Amino acid sequence: MMVADMNRLEQAARVSMSGFQDAEAPPSPRSSHLTLRLGAVALLAALVLAAAWQLS
Repeated sequence: MMVADMNRLEQAARVSMSGFQDAEAPPSPRSSHLTLRLGAVALLAALVLAAAWQLS
């Protein structure tokens, strides 16, 4: 997997996550941001692991 592919996947995930966040009414902004941040960290970790696996 190329770095450009990883960047496109990350950007697509951010767009889809922002659309999902807009579609629902969050109970509290703080909770919503925490969930979004955890999702972004998990996605980034998965991308890093995929890149490391491809390079090894």
